[in-house]
Amino acid sequence: MKIRENIRSSFYSIFSHKVRTSLTLIGITIGVMAVILMFSTIFGIKTLIADNMEGMGWNNSLIIQPGEGETTAANRRFRFSRLRREAKPLSYNDYIALKGFDEIKTIYGMVENWERNRQSTGRRWTQLRATNVAYFQSKTYHLKEGRFFNAFEESNAAKVCVVGYHYAQSHFGKTSPLGKDVNFQNSSYRIIGVLDEDKLNSKGFNFNTWERTRDLRAVYIPLSTGAKYLRNSNAVDFIYIQSHDAASFQSMKTSVTQLLLAKHNMARDFSFQDVGSMMLKINKEMDEMMHKWSVTLMAIAGISLFVGGIGLFSTLLISINERMMEIGIRKSIGASERDIFGLFLSESLILSIIAAMQGILLSWLIITVASNLIDFSFDIPSRGVLIGIGFSTVIGLFSGIYPAFKASKIDPIKAIYYLD
Repeated sequence: MKIRENIRSSFYSIFSHKVRTSLTLIGITIGVMAVILMFSTIFGIKTLIADNMEGMGWNNSLIIQPGEGETTAANRRFRFSRLRREAKPLSYNDYIALKGFDEIKTIYGMVENWERNRQSTGRRWTQLRATNVAYFQSKTYHLKEGRFFNAFEESNAAKVCVVGYHYAQSHFGKTSPLGKDVNFQNSSYRIIGVLDEDKLNSKGFNFNTWERTRDLRAVYIPLSTGAKYLRNSNAVDFIYIQSHDAASFQSMKTSVTQLLLAKHNMARDFSFQDVGSMMLKINKEMDEMMHKWSVTLMAIAGISLFVGGIGLFSTLLISINERMMEIGIRKSIGASERDIFGLFLSESLILSIIAAMQGILLSWLIITVASNLIDFSFDIPSRGVLIGIGFSTVIGLFSGIYPAFKASKIDPIKAIYYLD
């Protein structure tokens, strides 16, 4: 008996008992659906965390701060000579020198002051920050209206500013602040742009919400302006740098260290806050936690598939008694035990594959609805689909072996007269 005939006969038997077939497939369908939803959820959460960490500028990054760096065996012998040198703070010139490095993907400097705002009721204090456009890009802050600083304003200490969304709301309400001045105790800045509300957390997820809300209450001026008017000797508070990827991170750190040592007369009067390594550690911990969840959820899905396999096994055994006449006739006209074995085994495999397809379809519908409800796109990972199909196929194979073997060993004469 050919494979095509086995498949045709299996489909005929399956569709002849639609209700029983549907009930039989429920367990395997739920198991496959659980596997796919598990992988989709885990991959979705990991992608969400990675994207938001990248959106906040945390990946593969360093913060350079003024202050004595760590003393190692390599530099301990220079300690006495360093004490005799004049320590230099980080400066705007350091930022300009680092800006030309190929290893650096993103770089910005920062000067932060709290200034008394003459426009506020009671002259409330407002955070005044000096930075450059790369800060807004790194933090994923977009413009609501106006523009960012241009190259001329950044290099010539222009007295212009970009205000945060919450600052604009509290000081100007629904009126556009563009072209107006922000007046502090010792200086005024012309508003050229307004930041939009936080798009990163607009989908119901909270990633560092407190800090980002504070960012959007601040007023931003060009870094050169802050270094010139808010600090002595063009000093900056810190410099943020980010490498292109994890592979180039250490090389970037080494190059930056060498350049700063050269510019600071070999005085290690700066230190690194290694945000990139901290994020790698957090990502590793998240991966371990997700792996534990994967094992737990896979076990639950495996139980569903096992229960579905038992249901399929029982259905095939019941169908043997119903198809005794068919088995007897097939054997009497020349069908071998191998043919009967193949007939029942193919029916078991086809049932399991149909259940897998139903599980994939249901999981796709659930993921689509969930993505629309929470406004976040969960993908169906191919790995989950392949594992679901693989598990259901194995369940179908093992559930069908014994019933197929039992059917193949039935005596054709007894089978024909089984119902008499």
